[in-house]
Amino acid sequence: MLCIGLMSGTSLDGIDGVLARFDADGRPALLGHAHRAFAPALRAELLALQQPSADELHRAAVAAVGIADAYAEVVAALLPAANGEPVALIGAHGQTVRHRPDCGYTLQLLDGARLAERSGITVIADLRSRDVAAGGQGAPLVPAFHAAVFGAAGEERLVVNIGGIANVSRLGADGAVAGHDTGPGNVLLDLWVERNLGEPFDRNGAWASIGELDDLLLSDLLDDDFFFRPPPKSTGRDLFNADWLDTRLRAYGHLAPEDVQRTLVELTAASIAHEVTPETASVIVCGGGARNAELMLALAAQVGMRAPGCAVETSAEHGVAPEHVEALAFAWLALRHEHGLPGNLPAVTGAAGPRVLGARHPA
Repeated sequence: MLCIGLMSGTSLDGIDGVLARFDADGRPALLGHAHRAFAPALRAELLALQQPSADELHRAAVAAVGIADAYAEVVAALLPAANGEPVALIGAHGQTVRHRPDCGYTLQLLDGARLAERSGITVIADLRSRDVAAGGQGAPLVPAFHAAVFGAAGEERLVVNIGGIANVSRLGADGAVAGHDTGPGNVLLDLWVERNLGEPFDRNGAWASIGELDDLLLSDLLDDDFFFRPPPKSTGRDLFNADWLDTRLRAYGHLAPEDVQRTLVELTAASIAHEVTPETASVIVCGGGARNAELMLALAAQVGMRAPGCAVETSAEHGVAPEHVEALAFAWLALRHEHGLPGNLPAVTGAAGPRVLGARHPA
């Protein structure tokens, strides 16, 4: 069966789409990949909608239409790779603008009906809400997919997705799966470099690499209740945002901006590496953070202090490019929906039980 997966994450760097063929066991073979950046006006509006503001209902609805149209362009770019074979499903994440499972909701903007209409393909969207309705965090949803693709019998592995927010999947040697959000991935790094250099991200961590780590600032950044909270837990821009960072930087006005950036790299690395145990054989990194050389070096150093000999590598070394993993996961979740199979792991999200995820918009 051919399925398309579409993902736009907290980093707001654009839309990743994949076309994959799934075998009878649900294992994917990648046929095509496409990426489209958000139009600047839509990206600015999605950033603005992360915080309370005027006329939110209308603006959010218009943004959802814009996201559907942008997703449809990615679908169109992927279809030639199908060579005329019908595509059965689109699994579409939408764009998270609020994530408040503590209030009983999570909101991913996307007009799923419009995407189905424009593409002529059945769309499975709103993939997090059912887990939240069952008392779960609605995130992370990828650990089950990580287990299917990256698990290895008799070996503990940690799969780390570093998007705007970072999350981990612990794949136990005995087959057990656990996971949760660890905190900021790229979100604060991108915010700080955009504020200071006018760039959307710090390519390869080059700017951070000329800065100096400030241990006192790192200690203050890590002194947030979220990092001490036991799983299940999830987070987003609702917590890790400009206000959060500015509050903690008030006593550090003497630091050079690149020193702050270097310390933010260490924040992401330290909060991820905290999940490593002496039994962890490898840390497999995917998402945009896998392309940040400075962050990968910092993560390897942090991991090495906790589990000497533990390999830190990207998902590419396991057959899946880092930028493909999440989009593939949402194609896989759409396939699970189609077959009436649960997509969540209650041990990860805290939901009352396994649930079939997503809302269906027929072609």
